[in-house]
Amino acid sequence: MGITSTSQPAVDRAQQLQQFEESKLGVKGLVDSGLTSLPPLFVHPPGTLSSLKPARPGAGPTPDSIPTIDLSGRRPSVVGEVARAARELGFFQVVNHGVPAEVLDGTIAAVKAFHEQPMEAKAGIYRRETQTGVSFFSNVDLFHSKAASWRDTLQIRLGPKLADVEEIPVVCRQEVLEWNQQVQRLGGLLMGLLSEGLGLSPGKLQELTCLETRVMVGHYYPYCPQPDQTVGLTSHTDPGVITLLLQDQVGGLQVKRGDEWVDVLPIPGALVVNIGDILQIMSNDEYKSVDHRVLANPSREPRVSIGVFCNPSNRENQFGPFPELVSTDKPAVFRKFAFNEYMGRYFSKELDGKTLKNFFRA
Repeated sequence: MGITSTSQPAVDRAQQLQQFEESKLGVKGLVDSGLTSLPPLFVHPPGTLSSLKPARPGAGPTPDSIPTIDLSGRRPSVVGEVARAARELGFFQVVNHGVPAEVLDGTIAAVKAFHEQPMEAKAGIYRRETQTGVSFFSNVDLFHSKAASWRDTLQIRLGPKLADVEEIPVVCRQEVLEWNQQVQRLGGLLMGLLSEGLGLSPGKLQELTCLETRVMVGHYYPYCPQPDQTVGLTSHTDPGVITLLLQDQVGGLQVKRGDEWVDVLPIPGALVVNIGDILQIMSNDEYKSVDHRVLANPSREPRVSIGVFCNPSNRENQFGPFPELVSTDKPAVFRKFAFNEYMGRYFSKELDGKTLKNFFRA
């Protein structure tokens, strides 16, 4: 892919983006071509780069690490721990969650195998349309962002209507189907705990269809030759209810805690859970949806992560704070809105710094 400089930066950038998109190479294709420096379209502005700090190699948990919760404990205790983590940081890891280790490892291996196929094997599903429920692309906000990020993505619709099974790449098909089953079970458990943590019935979130729309993103972060010049994923909050994340042991995910960025250190067998904007709104600001990002990968070993976003399936419903959580002492912090309105606004702008919670504040 030829990337050249001209005297018209805006036009030049648009041409670079179009060339990259039409090549269907993805970031991994650039790395495989022998690239030793970043194309200009991947170089982020100083404001983004100045806050980057590398993950601590080989570091163990520190006092500012996100909490790890053992789901096999007594339910009242687990409810308390989950609610505390959701209120204080909006991120936590879970262990003893019931997903077999071989399923975790197999899912990561299968998504990695998809991304490491020859470009020709992936090009057929390189697209931004989502009608089939399966797509491969680089940067969901490629044409909206100030700079592209160093990752590729396989996206698959898991529910309410599963993508056409024949469209799911054979190299990861069985693993994706199994992962969907595991996410439905564990997602239901987590939503029950989070509902109880707000003093609501365990089934409250699922009654509102909050587990029915599930979208899987299998991210691949290849080696980056200049990790101080770009990012793997820009800072943003997730728009939905909750996100379940399976990550390998490479590391790079960071969460904002106050003014500091905290490493989400990989724990073998653990899954990462984070609160989305919609749940912060429904909890009337009790739970927190917080900024997170992924650093560009300096390791020769690629980073692989699989996130599943859980959202309501009834998109015309009005969403706002639960009436049970609104009182004269704590009035509604957010106004009501249709989920469709929220998602339409979310995907019309770049990811960097993205959150729309403030737009819906009462």
